[in-house]
Amino acid sequence: MAGKVVLHYFNGRGKMESIRWLLTVAEVEFDEIYLTTREQYEKLLSDGALMFQQVPMVEIDGMKLVQTKAILKYIAEKYNLHGKDLKDRVMIDMYSEGIFDLMEMIMILPFQADPKLEAIKSKAKDRYLPVFEKALSGPIYLVGGKLSCADVQLLECTLMLEEKFPEILAEFPNVKAFQGRMTQIPAINRFLLPGSKRKPQPDETYVKTIME
Repeated sequence: MAGKVVLHYFNGRGKMESIRWLLTVAEVEFDEIYLTTREQYEKLLSDGALMFQQVPMVEIDGMKLVQTKAILKYIAEKYNLHGKDLKDRVMIDMYSEGIFDLMEMIMILPFQADPKLEAIKSKAKDRYLPVFEKALSGPIYLVGGKLSCADVQLLECTLMLEEKFPEILAEFPNVKAFQGRMTQIPAINRFLLPGSKRKPQPDETYVKTIME
């Protein structure tokens, strides 16, 4: 019998945060082992746990999964958060890929000597948010009338954007209304409360740990 899901990553958001979000929405309990020393990372390498010598790594169902998008797809498929058919799934994947492109721009900000905040804001408003504003002009979810991993990722992304640009959703009322609906889902509501497993914005300690 498979044990509890275990996440191996740094004590911070990064690429693991979307996995935490999705497991939370699927109401899956998980433990975390934080990498704080290079020796821990090297042990994972020597144990053969990291296929491409990278984290995140997630232990689930007797497997050690790597590569963020592969992990998210597995969780989404397992917990019915990846659409009802092939056409739904490809739409979900397209939305998710776009969301990740935008989130990765925000994720790397703490590691940049000269962060290009205005460039991110401009791309968010011109390239990404209009897509979701249109998609949510009638439906309450992005694809197929039901909750999917793309919805969870869009919520995470909009919250990240608002941390940097508090008024950015003012021109996107459908996205803002979607955000409001999503935060009323009990599991999400709990995740947004203090003391949950959601991580704060990256700080100097997080950046220093990763660099070392």
